[in-house]
Amino acid sequence: MASKQLWVIDTSAWIEWLTDSQHAKKISGRFPSKDLCIVPTIVQLELSQWLTRELSEERADSVIAYTQKCIVVPLETNIALLAAECHRKFKLATADAIVYATTIYCGAELLTFDAHFAKLPEVRYFAK
Repeated sequence: MASKQLWVIDTSAWIEWLTDSQHAKKISGRFPSKDLCIVPTIVQLELSQWLTRELSEERADSVIAYTQKCIVVPLETNIALLAAECHRKFKLATADAIVYATTIYCGAELLTFDAHFAKLPEVRYFAK
């Protein structure tokens, strides 16, 4: 029996999905179930910051509670070192390097709207 595909959802995709933006329909049906959804802790940080600033602290708390039902992956040494390599190799900002390193480390695919990930392996990029 084949295993199911794990997905890391980048902050950009979370925001589109949560706000039901015009771009959200591009990932409609692609957002994974909680048991297949990997959430790097850096994404929790970014989501909490964005949601508190743009919507409300209550909405941020609600979304973070939802993410905690997914597969939360903290930044540990192996991922940090892989992120440093991704930063050097692909010229990614620190947070993006952590998200991408988590994707690779977990054998997942990345779902994103951020163009700087567009040409990287294991990425499902959707243009805005």
